[in-house]
Amino acid sequence: MDWTAFALSLKLAFWTVVLILPLGVVIARALAWGRFRGKSLAEAMLLLPLVLPPTVLGYYLLIGFAPGSWLGAAIAAIAGGPLVFSFSGILLASLIVNLPFAVQPMQRAFEAIPDNVREAAWVSGLGTWATFRRIELPLAWPGIVSAMALVFAHTMGEFGVILMLGGNIPGETQTLSIAIYDRVQAYRNAEAGAMAAVLLGVSFVAVAIVHLTARRRGGPR
Repeated sequence: MDWTAFALSLKLAFWTVVLILPLGVVIARALAWGRFRGKSLAEAMLLLPLVLPPTVLGYYLLIGFAPGSWLGAAIAAIAGGPLVFSFSGILLASLIVNLPFAVQPMQRAFEAIPDNVREAAWVSGLGTWATFRRIELPLAWPGIVSAMALVFAHTMGEFGVILMLGGNIPGETQTLSIAIYDRVQAYRNAEAGAMAAVLLGVSFVAVAIVHLTARRRGGPR
């Protein structure tokens, strides 16, 4: 078991969940109830990471974040260093890759809240923020929990995008999935099997959480 790679994967998954939670809630709520030009295009763009091969997405991120590009140079100037082959780079890539996993369950949860519930809150004197905090979030929490479980599990197992943008640097960008690949290449199947079992367990727990929260969301209100 490569504990360094395991700890790095946990760190990446933790910060991805922490950072994507508020971003996902804002985007999901806007897509659930917003009426604006280009909404269909925004939803389609949001789904791209689900259908693009990870190596293709990783390639475009590598080209975009490379120090030779204008975007990469601007980010490097702000961050004090290039994003490629760094933890900050794979964290940003993880946020991009996981957006659909975060937004889709949250959006469905917000869409399931009846309009008359929100209208009743407004009539009762609650403002937009109070309605969001006291009415919308409590009703949408099953979708939010499902989204965070999916994001955590997907981040733990992400391979292609992380390898393309971060490379394979032990202690810096070598996650558990990349460590499994290395062990298989070296014919160290017992170690690869142990690490694969960990990711299998994480995935099973995530699916269980999604299933339980889906039942909770579908229950009587």
